[in-house]
Amino acid sequence: MNGLDLLIHNAGVTMNARFTELELPVLRRVMEVNFFAAVALTKEVLPQLVAAKGVIAVISSLIGLVGVPTRTAYAASKHALHGFFSSLRVELRQAGVGVTLVCPGYVDTPMRSRALRGDGTPQGFDQAAGRPMLTAGEVASAALEAAAKRKRLVLLGRETYLVRVLSCVAPGLLDRFLARATR
Repeated sequence: MNGLDLLIHNAGVTMNARFTELELPVLRRVMEVNFFAAVALTKEVLPQLVAAKGVIAVISSLIGLVGVPTRTAYAASKHALHGFFSSLRVELRQAGVGVTLVCPGYVDTPMRSRALRGDGTPQGFDQAAGRPMLTAGEVASAALEAAAKRKRLVLLGRETYLVRVLSCVAPGLLDRFLARATR
């Protein structure tokens, strides 16, 4: 088969700073890499995906489901992905193109140690080191399986399920927990 039948968006940069410490160029960089690059690439290859009745898989995050202190720009970029690609899913339904959002919790990659501080310099350490994490392979396998089944949303990791449930049934409790966890 010729053409493109699967597009996976997985590029990303994160940050770790309170909004009061965040310089706007850092926010713009996070949005450019995490959101606008995915939108631009999708726009470029969409005719091929439509011709193949393909699937777009977007690797988002637990933070695409709920806001987390010290991750304002990252959360904004992931929430933007959710809004954009959920809308696009509806637009492309008649064309036969699927859109899958994949939301893992903690994934064992060097991303967190490369997180940008408020001034844009790399953080240099992983603040989540030592906690249970998914492997990149587990996320990739789950994303491919979900895309093949044309699932709308996939939650990966226990913390992601817990956050999703709490955000619906006890959002105030979740806010208090997240505020305490990032002190």
